[in-house]
Amino acid sequence: MACRVAVAIAALAFASNAGGQESCKLSAMGNVSVAAIRDGRTLLLADGRELRLAGIEAADASRAALEALAAGQTLRLEKLRTENDRYGRVVAFAYAGEMETSLQQTMIQQGQARVSSRVGDRACAEVMLAAERKARAARRGIWADPNFAPLRSHDPARISAVRGQFALVEGKVLSVRESGATIYLNFGRRWAQDFTVTILKRNRREFAAAGIDPGRLEGQSIRVRGWIEHRTGPVIEAVVPEQIEFAERK
Repeated sequence: MACRVAVAIAALAFASNAGGQESCKLSAMGNVSVAAIRDGRTLLLADGRELRLAGIEAADASRAALEALAAGQTLRLEKLRTENDRYGRVVAFAYAGEMETSLQQTMIQQGQARVSSRVGDRACAEVMLAAERKARAARRGIWADPNFAPLRSHDPARISAVRGQFALVEGKVLSVRESGATIYLNFGRRWAQDFTVTILKRNRREFAAAGIDPGRLEGQSIRVRGWIEHRTGPVIEAVVPEQIEFAERK
C-alpha cells in the first residue's frame, strides 16, 4: 500500500523546477470500487457514495470517456485538503488500478476535460494546465470544437451569452483600477460594459507570490478561467492565482 501511495503522489508531483516551483503533494484516502458513471466527472461508488473528480470541469458529453477509463475499476483516491463538497460528495484525485496518471490528468490529455477554476493548489494546477495547453494546441477532443475555444475579451456580447457557464477568456489587460476592496482588470475602455476580471485586495499577496501581481498586469495578454457573471458587463471573479495564465504560454 505504501508503494501505491508513493506512485500516486509521484504521478501528479513536479520536482522543483528552475523557478523554484513546489511539488504537488496529495494525501492517501484509500481504495474504492466504481458501481456506475453519473456524468463526465461524477461516479457512483459501490459503497453508495458519489465521487466528484477534483480539479476539472467536464460536460456530460465526456461521460463515455470517463466510463472507458473507470467503469468497474478499483480506484485509489488522493486528496489535497477537503474530502467532501457541500453536497456530501467525495472530492478527490482518482487513479484506476495500477495507473500512475490520475483520471483527471488522462481526461485533460485526451481533451475531454478542462482545468477548473479552483484546483486547490498552484503546483497541482500547473501540472494540469500544462496538459490542457498541449491538448488545446493539438485540438484533441473538445478543443476541435470552436465552441470550446477561449473567448476573446474584446467581444463582451459573446462572453455575456455564456453567462452562468464556465469559460476561458483571453485578451490584453488595458488598465488596472482599484475601488474599495476590489481590484479591477479592465479589458476595454467602457469599464461598465466591457469584460472585467475582479480580484479582492485581500488576495493580492497570494496572487503576487504566484507570479501574478495584479498591479503589473496592465498591457499583459492573459487567459482567465472561471464562471461568467453579468453585472453591468461580463465579469469573472478571480479568487485563486491558478485562474490566470499568461496567454503566450502554450
